[in-house]
Amino acid sequence: LTTGSIAAMSTDQVVALTSNQAATLSTAQVAALSTNDVAAMETADFAALKTASIAAMSTGQTGALTTDQIVALTTAQAGALTSAQVVGMSTNAVAALETADLAQIKTAAIAALGTAQIAALTTNETASLSTAQIAALTTNQIANGLTTDQVVSLS
Repeated sequence: LTTGSIAAMSTDQVVALTSNQAATLSTAQVAALSTNDVAAMETADFAALKTASIAAMSTGQTGALTTDQIVALTTAQAGALTSAQVVGMSTNAVAALETADLAQIKTAAIAALGTAQIAALTTNETASLSTAQIAALTTNQIANGLTTDQVVSLS
């Protein structure tokens, strides 16, 4: 399939892709999918995408990811996300990141999260933050985002 033919696919056709087919999509082909197409992908099919393809997704595409798709990210895929992609995710999507995945998120992405996204993290997630990620938190994130339980989990 060409990138053009991928872009012309209906959402139903994208949903009908198998995991094996999704795994063969190039970065350009994944980029050609609409935001709705990406959000509609079956979780197993989404998880089969190449790490480079996920890293190259638009912020619109990553912003539309479902919590099931977020949970399905491998640690490598989560670590490949850009700061803009992470910041563009919904509060629920950020909260759905597995602790091992959250630990792989770039420090700059953690520093750019909104206070609502920070507040949505579980105490296990905040406890999994690296020293560099904790140091990158802004005064606003600490004062207006972290809950008392989250602060306690950092120690």
